[in-house]
Amino acid sequence: MFNWLSDFFRVRRDQLRPRAPHIERVAAHNSHFLNPPLDAHSARVYEGSPWVYVAINRIAEAGALVPLKVYRLAGEKRIGIENHPLELLLNNPNPLTSRFELIEQTIGSLELHGNAYWFLSGDSRGLPREIWLLRPDRVAIVPHEQRIVAGYLYEIGGERIPLDAIEVLHFRRWHPDNDFYGLSPIAAARNAVLSDRHMADWNRNTFGQDNGVPAGIVNIKDFISDTDFERLKREWRGNYGGAQRRTAFLRGGAIEWQHIGLSHSDLDFLQGRQAQRDEILNIFGIPVGLVSENATEANARVAERQFIERTLYPKLVRIAQKITQELLPFYGADLVAEFDDIRPTDAQARLEEIRTAYPLLSVNEMRERYFQLPPVAWGEVAVNHRNSPFPLQDETGRGEPLGRLLTTVTQETRKSAVENELAQWERFALNRLEREAPGRPFEVTALPDELAFEVSAGLLFARDRESVKGVFAGVRAGLD
Repeated sequence: MFNWLSDFFRVRRDQLRPRAPHIERVAAHNSHFLNPPLDAHSARVYEGSPWVYVAINRIAEAGALVPLKVYRLAGEKRIGIENHPLELLLNNPNPLTSRFELIEQTIGSLELHGNAYWFLSGDSRGLPREIWLLRPDRVAIVPHEQRIVAGYLYEIGGERIPLDAIEVLHFRRWHPDNDFYGLSPIAAARNAVLSDRHMADWNRNTFGQDNGVPAGIVNIKDFISDTDFERLKREWRGNYGGAQRRTAFLRGGAIEWQHIGLSHSDLDFLQGRQAQRDEILNIFGIPVGLVSENATEANARVAERQFIERTLYPKLVRIAQKITQELLPFYGADLVAEFDDIRPTDAQARLEEIRTAYPLLSVNEMRERYFQLPPVAWGEVAVNHRNSPFPLQDETGRGEPLGRLLTTVTQETRKSAVENELAQWERFALNRLEREAPGRPFEVTALPDELAFEVSAGLLFARDRESVKGVFAGVRAGLD
């Protein structure tokens, strides 16, 4: 064997292989596993464990609120695309599912099963027309020696429906012991979940029907006849006995009660349940400060930041990159999908960074790096350059170039936010024209109150697409 290895490594490759040599063996090794290695009790755990339910719902609902946008790559820059067909498809994925429900169920499936599947149905041009979420416990992957994945089998009612690989988008978490399926956090939290469930069952049984009397022994120290002994047992159990608890009787001397059970205090019951709660939430990446009743406002704020940065945002990146890799190629090349970056920033640290950078960077570099604004004609000089609109000193010798720059940029940023929200509201209003039901109202965040009232009043009388566009065109004209 060592001679064979020596002969193999004696010849050094001067270029990479066109294909990974282990793929065929991986496919052959997994070809007989037609059922996913799912925990059959995952759904029941979600239904039966309050902390699993809280953790998964907190992650899934928070993720479903974050917008996903499509960009076109132009070198190192990303150019936003308004009303991209994928965004419109996600807003109405199928007749039974809304965008919120699709993302919520996708993230929930990943947390519950470690896998999530989208089935794509197409139109006459071959572009995705509908997205349907498939139940992970019904999906099996069919390996292929060349294509890695030949397709999928969807089993329901004893029937296996074959699905082509191009029709299914498979999201999965990392599984160290499986080449095709993801690992659910519930697998890691199994012992904590079972322990918490057993403690909850014990607590319920303790205070359940006919369980009000503690378990114990009635010891009769004085000798009594069999007739009196049976009568005493009968009367005791008739008055104090229960279906679940049993009381033992011993004949001896005077009647004495001896408690043999353990109380909640003896078992440190509340501390035990709290420890199980903390372990389950930590496995799912939920800081305890988000749910703890004793958390201060500062602790809750830190916990929320940790949840967004370390738990929620990475999960959104996983989904967005899979969409970029397998779904956006239907619409062309050089496209990328990204969820909004919801990670909180430290305002003071950001300001200090800007203060340090502005003497070294041009106005346009500052606008692009820190404010994501387009370049301007006068922005190629440094902020403190004598030809800059923000000179180091004004005629009084007391210039504040950074403050003036931040004021100008802030005004432009606010105007850009207003214009973006107007565009979003216009798309929202146009989409509502196609629906019979009125649906929810648009949520205004950046528009001033007077402009929001003007738009709302105009939309009350808009009955077609042209009149809707006219309302927003009039408001934009007022901005200029």
